[in-house]
Amino acid sequence: MILDGKVVAKTIKSKVKYAVSDIAKAKNIVPHLVVIQVGDDPASSVYISGKQADCAEVGIKFTWKHLKADTTEIELKQLISRLNKSQTVTAILVQLPLPKKINPNILDSISPKKDADGLNPENIAALYKGKSGIIPCTPKGIIEILKYYDLPIVGKKAVIVGRSQIVGKPLALALLNENATVSICHSKTKNLSEETKTADILIAAIGQANFIKKEMIKKDVILIDVGINRVDGKLCGDIDFNDCKDNCMAITKVPGGIGLMTRAALLENVFELFLKNNAGKKI
Repeated sequence: MILDGKVVAKTIKSKVKYAVSDIAKAKNIVPHLVVIQVGDDPASSVYISGKQADCAEVGIKFTWKHLKADTTEIELKQLISRLNKSQTVTAILVQLPLPKKINPNILDSISPKKDADGLNPENIAALYKGKSGIIPCTPKGIIEILKYYDLPIVGKKAVIVGRSQIVGKPLALALLNENATVSICHSKTKNLSEETKTADILIAAIGQANFIKKEMIKKDVILIDVGINRVDGKLCGDIDFNDCKDNCMAITKVPGGIGLMTRAALLENVFELFLKNNAGKKI
């Protein structure tokens, strides 16, 4: 079975669009997302354009703050501070990657009440404690696509290949909160195939094209591909789709899978932040 991110994302966006419209009619206000880009990374510009289109589709106001590559860390922090204090800005997102001269920890300066990516230490702490909060977009999207297709999580062995701050680590917490048994593998893991073969749910998030092969998985595993790689001008994931698709229970595609779920989860986060700051309730 192919897990279609396009179908699930469309369902989520329809839900958010209806909710935004309802609020706009009742209170004459809408959520407002500000995305900050530093420099001119082409891939970042493409991703931001996609987020802009998504926001337009569901009625969320979108502002793109495009800063020069020579912007200093102090200048970026000052902008974030102004946006934190703004009465009209619902959510803030700093597009990664940042120039090397800027410490990625600057993301911590985004108020947890406006943290669209869910990466502020306060939001990560809530995830750690199993409390309600803003969940990072990719982990949130992965949980949602599994639930949409009614795939079992409780009691299942989930193996994550990749330990990034954005995907691997918060995803482990999110899966634990869903009562999965979780292992994280990484570049120092010995006998990786032995670990991946134990997975009921295998999530690949390492940025290596077609890395996971059929000999690394067991029959009837659920395969979630977070990777986005370009090979010979075409996009592909970290899982070799053609090699694995006939040896699993379910699999996501690249493109058309978790990337779309991540974008849909962002819209949910923006609206949830809006409600928390304006009405004190969730969607």
